[in-house]
Amino acid sequence: MSFVHLHVHTEYSLLDGACRIPDLIQRVKDLGQSAVAVTDHGAMYGVIEFYKAAKTAGIKPIIGCEVYVAPRGRSDRVKALDGEARHLVLLCQNEKGYRNLSYLVSCGFLEGFYGRPRIDLELLHSHSEGLIALSACLAGEIPRLLLAGKYEAAKAHAIEMHQLFGPDGYYLELQDHGLAEQKTVNAGILRLHQETNIPMVLTNDAHYLKREDAVMQDVLLCVQTNRTVDEPDRMKMGGEEFYLKSEKEMRALFPEWEEAADNTVKIADRCQLEFEFGVHHLPEFKHPDGVSGEEYFTSLCWKGFAERYPEAGESYQTRMQLEMDMIRQMGFVDYFLIVSDFIAYAKSKKIPVGPGRGSAAGSMVSYCLGITNVDPMKYGLYFERFLNPERISMPDIDIDFCVNRRQEVIDYVTEKYGADHVAQIITFGTMAARGAIRDVARAMSVPYAKADTIAKLVPTALHITLEEALRVSKPLRDLYNEDDEVRRVIDTAKGLEGMPRHASTHAAGVVITRRPVYEYVPLAKNDDCVVTQYTMGRLEELGLLKMDFLGLRNLTVLDDAVHMVREQDPDFSLERIPEDDPDVFQMLTAGRTSGVFQMESAGITSVCMGLKPQSIEDITAIIALYRPGPMESIPRFIACKQHPEKIRYKHPMLEDILKITYGCIVYQEQVIEIFRRLGGYSLGQADMMRRAISKKKAKEIERERKAFIFGDPERKIKGAIQNGIEQSVAESIYDEIYDFANYAFNKAHAVAYAVISYQTAYFKCHYPKEYLAALLTSVLDNSSKVAEYIGECKSCGIGLLMPDVNRSYDHFTVEGDNIRFGLLAIKGVGRGFIQMLMQEREENGAFQSPFDFCKRLYQKELNRRVLESLIKCGAMDCFGETRATLLEGYPGMLEQIGADLRQNLEGQLDLFGGNGEISGQSAFLQKQ
Repeated sequence: MSFVHLHVHTEYSLLDGACRIPDLIQRVKDLGQSAVAVTDHGAMYGVIEFYKAAKTAGIKPIIGCEVYVAPRGRSDRVKALDGEARHLVLLCQNEKGYRNLSYLVSCGFLEGFYGRPRIDLELLHSHSEGLIALSACLAGEIPRLLLAGKYEAAKAHAIEMHQLFGPDGYYLELQDHGLAEQKTVNAGILRLHQETNIPMVLTNDAHYLKREDAVMQDVLLCVQTNRTVDEPDRMKMGGEEFYLKSEKEMRALFPEWEEAADNTVKIADRCQLEFEFGVHHLPEFKHPDGVSGEEYFTSLCWKGFAERYPEAGESYQTRMQLEMDMIRQMGFVDYFLIVSDFIAYAKSKKIPVGPGRGSAAGSMVSYCLGITNVDPMKYGLYFERFLNPERISMPDIDIDFCVNRRQEVIDYVTEKYGADHVAQIITFGTMAARGAIRDVARAMSVPYAKADTIAKLVPTALHITLEEALRVSKPLRDLYNEDDEVRRVIDTAKGLEGMPRHASTHAAGVVITRRPVYEYVPLAKNDDCVVTQYTMGRLEELGLLKMDFLGLRNLTVLDDAVHMVREQDPDFSLERIPEDDPDVFQMLTAGRTSGVFQMESAGITSVCMGLKPQSIEDITAIIALYRPGPMESIPRFIACKQHPEKIRYKHPMLEDILKITYGCIVYQEQVIEIFRRLGGYSLGQADMMRRAISKKKAKEIERERKAFIFGDPERKIKGAIQNGIEQSVAESIYDEIYDFANYAFNKAHAVAYAVISYQTAYFKCHYPKEYLAALLTSVLDNSSKVAEYIGECKSCGIGLLMPDVNRSYDHFTVEGDNIRFGLLAIKGVGRGFIQMLMQEREENGAFQSPFDFCKRLYQKELNRRVLESLIKCGAMDCFGETRATLLEGYPGMLEQIGADLRQNLEGQLDLFGGNGEISGQSAFLQKQ
């Protein structure tokens, strides 16, 4: 005999299921069961994690979902009189079933969401192939009808579902959690089975793993519903039987109906869905008619090569050809065409694009296609760090765009490939240690002050667990040991911490697919954004093209500054900036780094002052070194830079590799080159070794020690000794590589960001007013940064002018030798009103008086709160009246303008008396 649980809710039944996937699989294994299903509520968030965990443990994964079926139709927005949408369990038999379930679940979010994602019978009739359906728990349609005394309606529905899913595709669920209602339902289920011959299946609606977990799951449910455990009328499971039971426990529930238990195995045997990992599913790039993708790719590459390297020699051409051949061989031609296309679009629309990010900057093809703007030959970057033929994986090109216009690029991609082929990517907020304590305490009716005290005793270290917190925090440990209520809170919170709490949208991730996205992954909706139900890592495992469309504030700052400079110099551009300006490096050496990208913190400023950068290479090194681990090398690095006589190389062959970093190993690319030149590795082999060291794979590290020193004929690795290096020296070099490789930084990424750092420093040095105005505009929502940059303005001798309704724009602007405050900096004044103000001023001239200002903007979102904010900050000082006078007079002024509009009066009435006379206090009206 055997048994399979087919109705199970994992942690991805958000704030409802308490079965953590790794623990679930282990529990199934401990119970001696060979398969298990996942049937989370309305979504498939955890499917891939569940599948991989089960496969790794030798457990058969059955993919499913407990969907919500709208009583009338998914577009209906009226709740059924007898409750919410009906539950229905759907399990995938095969790939067709997976695609249908994915489509159904997607439609539930995109078309049927009303409190929860709902499908309907219409969708089921058109997408039932490959699925097995179970009648679900007490919230299913048949149990509801049976509890309502509508047996004939239940029978009719059961027959309809039986016909829809086929003779062996629909099952009536038998459940017994000790609830009175289930006795009524089970009697009806047995009668239906006897009268219709529809098969039954035994399930347990598992929401937690063990009986003792019932309390934890009950608290979790309270967190979801924002209720407390002591409220009598709240939603609750009822009892403590909703756990993953053994086969013996399950069969004991209905000993006379063994076939219902046997059917669980029968269903599991029929579910044969297998996911395919590592196979890439690139979208199709539509190239010009009559030209193949490879031909188009080749022509674009060589055209870009001619522009980037007009006088290139043979070695450059050889490198270019090698990269192109490798890209073709690995099947990524369309990938590069797709990326270069949307970047070309961004540039054509004057949307600022970053010079590069990550290892993609090491590719000459990327440089020639305009994907990056960093010359890999100039900075000694390697293509193999980006794409390695010995490590087949999808390229990873992440792009920085202007933060304000990033969405325009996503919109272009969506329009080009189709809205159903593009989606953003989901991410999950989890219950961190402090948050878990607060949630649990609130659900358990613990006073807020006490909960706050407990939570604040948890150290603020990133990713600390409650177990670790108890170990390192004596006050927390003492409270835990002395107070039973605190102990209960923390013990319960330990069971919940780390669980997904809510779904949200990844800040930058976008997926593009060849077929509609829902054929690969189910979709959901966060606000108005369509997102995949699988996270970024899971999408990569499935071979889908995902990339980050990142918004980088500093690109927006640079673009705004360029536009301001062009008001004086129309031909100015970033490309005109020299890369070796001594004044820029002198400014950085002096520690004036506030507002300089990547260089603002006090720590990195002191490094900058000590290092005395003289090139973009030096800035690159600072960015790479200022991180935990490499920071230990900073004193040696600075000493060797300032005193070249202190530089020591363990072998002359290292000099050419390490001279740019003064004898220190700083970059991953240097590790790769040491393996290549001294050990005789290919670039691909060297990159694999670099990865092995960084991941601390002990067996590989020891194996490669021998290969590096003595060679490996099978892999055609020559070895250091054959390159004329003594064994003791080779061993010493390998030890140094091992020490540094774990911390070595990707130079390609550091160079790309160093370029932006230099550009921001150049602007601050030579165009401080324009740059600081743009910088202030970019941080309007960060008061501490605004204060910092205002202080920097003062340090630079730049005056700050008050906001002015006749002179200010929405952003900070340059006015003579000063910077004028932008109107968006005023609290309580919205962007919409400011746009109307500027438009009115542009179309009809400056405002002549407070009355003129109010009259012209009265019907354009002007209200008392906005007017009061403008007066108090000084934006209306330009009219020559005191703020006190304006504050006292504006209510009557608004009332008078409103009365004029309502009565359609001609002429102007007295502001306060209505008799045409103007009081002395309101004499500013005479300025109309």
